[in-house]
Amino acid sequence: MGEIAGLDIEEWKRRLPLLAKVMAGREVFWGNPFHSRLGGRRISPTLGLDDILGAEGRLERFAPYLAHAFPETRASHGLVESDLCPVPKMKAALDRLYGTPLPGFLYAKLDSYLPIAGSVKARGGVYEVLCLAENIAQREGALTEGDDYATLATKPFKRLFSRYRILVGSTGNLGLSIGITGTRLGFEVIVHMSSDAKPWKKELLRANGATVIEHPGDYGEAVAAGRREAAGDPKSHFVDDENSRALFLGYSVAAVRLKTQLRHIGLLPNAHRPLFVYLPCGVGGAPGGITFGLRTLFGDDAHCFFAEPTQAPAMLLGLMTDKRDAVSAADFGLAGQTEADGLAVARPSGFVAETLRRDISGVFTVTDDRLLNLLRLLADKEGLWFEPSALAGFPGPWKLLTTEAGQIYLEANGLKGKLKDAIHVVWGTGGGMVPPATMKALYRKTGRR
Repeated sequence: MGEIAGLDIEEWKRRLPLLAKVMAGREVFWGNPFHSRLGGRRISPTLGLDDILGAEGRLERFAPYLAHAFPETRASHGLVESDLCPVPKMKAALDRLYGTPLPGFLYAKLDSYLPIAGSVKARGGVYEVLCLAENIAQREGALTEGDDYATLATKPFKRLFSRYRILVGSTGNLGLSIGITGTRLGFEVIVHMSSDAKPWKKELLRANGATVIEHPGDYGEAVAAGRREAAGDPKSHFVDDENSRALFLGYSVAAVRLKTQLRHIGLLPNAHRPLFVYLPCGVGGAPGGITFGLRTLFGDDAHCFFAEPTQAPAMLLGLMTDKRDAVSAADFGLAGQTEADGLAVARPSGFVAETLRRDISGVFTVTDDRLLNLLRLLADKEGLWFEPSALAGFPGPWKLLTTEAGQIYLEANGLKGKLKDAIHVVWGTGGGMVPPATMKALYRKTGRR
């Protein structure tokens, strides 16, 4: 290995003692030393609560269209939303597995079952496509905010949108979200997919009318190809999971919805009842947007931890080194190959790493073996089926309690005496659209590892 962001590997190991374990593919828990209390500071100099509420308002305007175009959203009146589900049997099983009872409440946020795309990417992906459609329709004088947006499902609008292209690079779930929503509106959609993408996701996209271009390389190669193809064409829109403001705000609306759900069950976070959230992380767009929303709404009562595969800890390395997207997992000798295809990303979003440098509480990593065993455990105990990447958050509460870094975090934030009523939310990020045969094959695989 040569120099990595200006330092040789031995110097990086000297500065970051945890790095040797990361490079060896071992599970780690890292408390973010840059994390700080809000104390009146802005999380982002350009985005705030008004932007989150504005995004929620746009989704409400589109609700009549979504209820018409996607019958699966009619029960929620056109809202793309998931349940907050207690998982007491899973909690008891993990208490036994880790030999430590978890105080407080454990819930799963079932974005794995979000309508339209069956993953957390439906939040940001659907939102970005809707933003594009609204902007085009308003620019053409065909739509105003006071109109019934169900009219977007009619042939004149489909003809209008068919003159435009949407491009995206994806390992799978974002591509599904963009492809399904975009083609339904009438856009031409081109999805550049990395070698990690599952065949069934490619087939589903093609069945919905999207064009899929396969690449032998990783996520970064697929994104670069999509960006190049869209460049210079005023009628092509590239969905940039690393830097998109629209995606970020679409994800952030989850915090508003979670607040409503927590209020409904009488568990709003406060100074004596902290909220801990555990978010699977690939490039970082979805967990970043959700973290931004939670910290904006709940302030220092919200503590957000990212979960990554041991072979693709992109955000962990970007934050640990404080080099953001100037370093990659490959730089440190990690293969990037994982069953968690949605998290198979070597380099993190520089935008997220920079914006949330002081708001991400920490990052922990999970092996593929553990992800598959958790898949079996959750299915057996709760009857919930997540894809492997979506299981990454479940070890988080116990890692927080049982690791030295977790204890340091709790102590530094004055949380040790507040755990009895703490709320732990594990974010399920994908699985609702996995074909049953594929899911059963993953389930059987756990018994062979």
